[in-house]
Amino acid sequence: MLHYRPIDPATLPRLEKCATMTAASIKTTALGLCSGGLDSILSALVLRRQGIRVHWVSFETPFFSAARARRAAAQTGIPLTVRDIGERYLPMLKNPNCGYGQHMNPCMDCHALMFRLAGGIMRTKGFDFLFSGEVLGQRPMSQTRPSLRYVEKHSGCEGYILRPLSARLLPETIVEQKGLVDRTQLLDISGRSRKRQIALAAQFGVTDYPNPAGGCLLTDAGYCRRLKDLFDHQQDYTQNDLHLLKYGRHFRLKDHTRVIVGRTRNDNEMIHRHADGRRHLLLKMEDYPGPTVLLPADAAQGALFMGAAMCAGYSRAPSDTPVRVRVSAGKDRRTLTVVAVPPAEVKHLMI
Repeated sequence: MLHYRPIDPATLPRLEKCATMTAASIKTTALGLCSGGLDSILSALVLRRQGIRVHWVSFETPFFSAARARRAAAQTGIPLTVRDIGERYLPMLKNPNCGYGQHMNPCMDCHALMFRLAGGIMRTKGFDFLFSGEVLGQRPMSQTRPSLRYVEKHSGCEGYILRPLSARLLPETIVEQKGLVDRTQLLDISGRSRKRQIALAAQFGVTDYPNPAGGCLLTDAGYCRRLKDLFDHQQDYTQNDLHLLKYGRHFRLKDHTRVIVGRTRNDNEMIHRHADGRRHLLLKMEDYPGPTVLLPADAAQGALFMGAAMCAGYSRAPSDTPVRVRVSAGKDRRTLTVVAVPPAEVKHLMI
C-alpha cells in the first residue's frame, strides 16, 4: 500500500519562498487535472512557484478512483474537488473515437472528456486556465504531439490547457501569450525517463509519491476480459455491475447468466455491497463456511441450481453429499439442496 506523509517542516520555508505571490500574479488561478502521481504534483508546484493559485479536480469512475489525488492534496495543501463521472464516461468507453490502447483503455478520448468537464468547472468557477502533469513522449498512445493536440482540440478549451512540465517543447498557449504564466519558468521535460522529475521532487521537498504505473482498471487484462464479456452479453448495466467485475471468480453459464463466486472475505463483502436485491440473487452455504455467490435475478432454474452447486463446490462442504444453499433476493429467502460441483469441472466456464 502506498503511504504519503506530510512535507518535512524543514522544507516549508523553501516552499513558501517558491509560492510568494506578487500583486500581479495573485489574480491568476489555475485548475489542474490530478491523478495523484508525481507528474500531477510537480505540475502544480511549478505553477505555484510562480505565485499562481492552483486547485485540482479529480474524476472518479468504476475504473479509477481519486484516492491518490486525495493523498496528494493532503500532502501539498492544494485544494481538491472530486467528481463522479461514471454516467458520462460509459458512452465514450463503449465507442471511443480513437479506439483503445493495449486493452480497453481509451486514453485520448478519456483525457479529452476530462478536460471538457474540467473546462465547465473552469468557466463556472472563474479559473483562468487548465493544466495537467502530462509529459511529452512519456506514453506512446496518449502523450505524443498528435495525441496532445487531439485532446486539446476535442476538449473545448483550445489555448487554455497548459502542460507545465513540457510547455517549452509545445506551442505557446493563449495563457502564456496573455502573460498569465511566465513561459521561461516552465519546463522542457520529455521522454520516459523520470530522472528530472525525481530531482525536481527533491527540490520541492516531495519525498513520497506513487509509482507511475497502475491506477486504471482499463489497462488490466483480466478486468478487461470481464468488461468485454459484459458488453457482449448485456445491453443494460449499472455502475454496480462494473464494480462487481473487480471481485471474485466470474463464470459464463449461458448468454445472459454470469455467476460470480467470491474468493476471499473482502470479495464476499464487496459482492454484498454492490448487489442489487431487485436484479441479483445471493447464494450462501447454510451449514459450512463458503463463498458468496451472485447470479442475475432472472436466472433460469437450471442455472440457479448450477450456481448453488458451484457455491458448495468452492465451500468446505463434503463432496458427494447433499448440502443446503440459501438463496436471497432482497428480503426473500429460500433454500436449495444440491451436491457440490468440483471447481475443476467448471474451470472451462471461467471468464
